[in-house]
Amino acid sequence: MIKMFLLLLAVSIAAFALMTASPVDPLQANVGQTALGSMSPEQIQKLEEYWGVGQPPVQRYMAWLKDFIRGDMGVSLLYRQDVTKVIAVKLANSLFLMIIAWVMSGLLGFILGALAGMNRGKLIDKVVRGYCLLISSTPAFWIAMLFLIIFGVWLKILPIGLSVPIGVEASGVTFLDRVYHAILPAFTLSITGISNIAMHTREKMIDICESDYMLFAKARGESTWEIFKNHGFRNVLAPAMTLQFASISEIFGGSVLVEQVFSYPGLGQAAVSAGLGSDMPLLMAITMISALLVFGGNLIANLLYGVIDPRIRRGGAVR
Repeated sequence: MIKMFLLLLAVSIAAFALMTASPVDPLQANVGQTALGSMSPEQIQKLEEYWGVGQPPVQRYMAWLKDFIRGDMGVSLLYRQDVTKVIAVKLANSLFLMIIAWVMSGLLGFILGALAGMNRGKLIDKVVRGYCLLISSTPAFWIAMLFLIIFGVWLKILPIGLSVPIGVEASGVTFLDRVYHAILPAFTLSITGISNIAMHTREKMIDICESDYMLFAKARGESTWEIFKNHGFRNVLAPAMTLQFASISEIFGGSVLVEQVFSYPGLGQAAVSAGLGSDMPLLMAITMISALLVFGGNLIANLLYGVIDPRIRRGGAVR
């Protein structure tokens, strides 16, 4: 817990320092140069006080840190609402999207990687490797725009953006409506997240297949499925699971770009708006929440590692 607290403190300092060093002028970005030219010095001074312009960075950070420790994330300068309310709405949309993409990318990546590793040099291995190399070198936003053009514009079978139908009240939006609008962005995130899991699982599976006990299992006449179930599954699952939980940061980073392309009102789009508009309270809150998600994912992975492979847990107990 102490280590996680220190990491969160370091993340908050780094995020605050980057925002402080940003060349974006919050007044020009949110008010406009023309409007500023028509304002009196008193009005400009009030705006500077509202956006925190001219205050010492250390003083601003300490004030933010004290409020954050008390559970007060401040008021969003762009949305004119409590940050907690803004985060609650945006995070709910993003989690719905990212959980679907995270599960799909993990399952597909593990299956494809295991199949490729057990069939090294064969057609399926070449196809999986080619796919992973192609996708890993392709920007997520380009894939998102490609899917948007194909499925949203040309085929017109999926919506081109937003998380709910246009012109429908919140009370009239159904769960199926949300799923329907999340298909394209979730599919895009899944496609881009498969490569790392698949390639890592493939390499681990190749090492296992070349081990002595796997060769002995083949000599005893065990089928491919029996070999994978009895000898390969547990050995390859633990590292794949660790990598999958560590990929939460990549899923979140990819969602920032994907949400922009599909105009999906999630946490990633809110982070972009907060950064461009110098909304310090909102961006700091999003940074801390994303850091908690990443650190929490790594912690869960370490705990589950011992559950999947009891030898690790017993080894830790002996030491």
